[in-house]
Amino acid sequence: MFSAGVNLGFAPAEQERKEPRATLGDPFVRFGFLPAARTTLQEPLMSVEKSSPKPAQPQNSGQSGEYTDNMIKVLEGLEAVRVRPGMYIGDTTPRGLHHLVWEIVDNSIDEAMAAFAKSILIKINADGSCSVVDDGRGIPVGIHPDKKIPTLEVVFGILHAGGKFEHGGTNAYKVTGGLHGVGASVVNALSEWLEVEVSRDGQVHHMEFERGKKASDVKVVGKSNKTGTKVTFKPDNQIFPGIELKYDVLQKRARELAYLNEGLQIINEDERAGKRDEFRYE
Repeated sequence: MFSAGVNLGFAPAEQERKEPRATLGDPFVRFGFLPAARTTLQEPLMSVEKSSPKPAQPQNSGQSGEYTDNMIKVLEGLEAVRVRPGMYIGDTTPRGLHHLVWEIVDNSIDEAMAAFAKSILIKINADGSCSVVDDGRGIPVGIHPDKKIPTLEVVFGILHAGGKFEHGGTNAYKVTGGLHGVGASVVNALSEWLEVEVSRDGQVHHMEFERGKKASDVKVVGKSNKTGTKVTFKPDNQIFPGIELKYDVLQKRARELAYLNEGLQIINEDERAGKRDEFRYE
């Protein structure tokens, strides 16, 4: 028999140190292991030296940090669109690139909703440009009464110009879509070049633009007994990282627009691949 006073390496029962029982809620148990012993951090792992914040320095060294009148810039014409395209089309990703097409198509849809157009062609040309053609009334080509310049130049060269600001009465449209007066001009500003051809009053009128600026006057280039507008543009690679239009993207949206506009014929073509689709829902 062993005496209770003999020390064999075991602590007496009353001297045993009892650790709290680990539970399933303990993070060590959840991950399948237990620490050998719990310890308490007596000192921080690292010390942070407190210091007073340094005063902000002017961004441009050598300047006094003054805010003067000559720092206020005014962007004229369509320059603002080229400087900040995201404000008008969301971004310059493929989504923004294809948005250019829909802004022109929306103008043709407006003609259809007003019962003046029955067909719209959306065509990717062999050079990567895009043409949108409708058989509506055709954009007016005379001299604008207020601006004293051709109305074509007003529509494609001046922001917030169009026939969509008021509905009813003697206005051009009762129901409209698009950006309401900035769509055509924004597309023009973000294109390497844009050409517009209008058939009305027995004649075909033509005008050209380059990066939003007028490149030619309005000219009569032929005769026609039909009416309508054709807009052809090439997205600007100075604005968009990629300028390749995707046929599948245009086809999908064209199908949706045709479905939403009963009786309207929308044709998709791609000269690069020889593709063609036609949509019409009665």
